[in-house]
Amino acid sequence: MQAQLIALLNAHVPVDATEAAHLHKALDFVGSTADCCSRTTLVGHITASAWILSADRQSALLTHHKKLNRWLQLGGHVDEEDASIQAAAMREAREESGIDGLQLLSAALFDVDVHPIPARANEPAHFHYDLRFLFQAVNDSVSVSDESHALAWVALNALAQDAENASVSRMARKSLVAANV
Repeated sequence: MQAQLIALLNAHVPVDATEAAHLHKALDFVGSTADCCSRTTLVGHITASAWILSADRQSALLTHHKKLNRWLQLGGHVDEEDASIQAAAMREAREESGIDGLQLLSAALFDVDVHPIPARANEPAHFHYDLRFLFQAVNDSVSVSDESHALAWVALNALAQDAENASVSRMARKSLVAANV
């Protein structure tokens, strides 16, 4: 999967200087770490996220993450049985939302973010090199998994203004530009 990730990262065009810095860090990490998707790589690992737009493309689905206590896009770790990074994002989205009708809108990367994960009892602090893909739900019916407190469809216009969550705000702005809203 390392070669696929390098190709995806090299093809991605960041939207701003912040995302460009994340892209550079992710490329360096993937290029120098053969086991870059494994949770056993303790300095960090690749994660796969799904930025899910509502059927009308006016809202995005967020999860109130239990461990991080923040509203975020859906996503998580890459499993060995995942055929691709996109498949990992799709699996995570289905597991966390209960949505069966998801469409991957593009196999290309939608966003790249690198962020620290705090230490926990059995895990040291590390980085998630998060590769994000754009999805659309065919319906807006969801069910909360045990990984989150809640799920919510939030208007893109509101998310684009969220100064507290820069990466979510960046993805919302990208979505609005793409839809010419």
